[in-house]
Amino acid sequence: MTESREHTASGQPSDHTPGPGYDPAASSLAGTVDPAVMAELLSMRSSIDNIDATLVYLLAERFKATQRVGVLKARHKLPPADPTRETAQIARLRALAESAHLDPAFAEKFLNFIISEVIRHHQAISESHAAAEATDSAVRAAHSSADRSAALSADDGVTRLP
Repeated sequence: MTESREHTASGQPSDHTPGPGYDPAASSLAGTVDPAVMAELLSMRSSIDNIDATLVYLLAERFKATQRVGVLKARHKLPPADPTRETAQIARLRALAESAHLDPAFAEKFLNFIISEVIRHHQAISESHAAAEATDSAVRAAHSSADRSAALSADDGVTRLP
């Protein structure tokens, strides 16, 4: 009988089960501090582990959304970067960080890293889309040329065998 597990909206297991080999009790402090202190530390770290897992899932969802944006931009030949949008997002995130009592400079560095990754992805999508479009154009041109040759041959009055 299989165990039923809850999943998040994105389909991920809700318990944020880590991969094989992860030991949530791993610590260089084990055996050197009071067991009650160690238990409290491990409990706090468990919450941090859950938050980290949530951050990873949120980033994955964010990158899925930005991939769709990248495809749309490539399809319509829009530039991968949008400096006005990026500046507005950084200002917005800095304000959110301040209201959350998080260092705004850290929040800006974090968003700049994400933005640079998104732009890199958008550039790759754009290049891939352009290459596919060039291949499609070459195939259409070859077919068009073959169609014109066939039409010219059909009009010369010579009977050809297949």
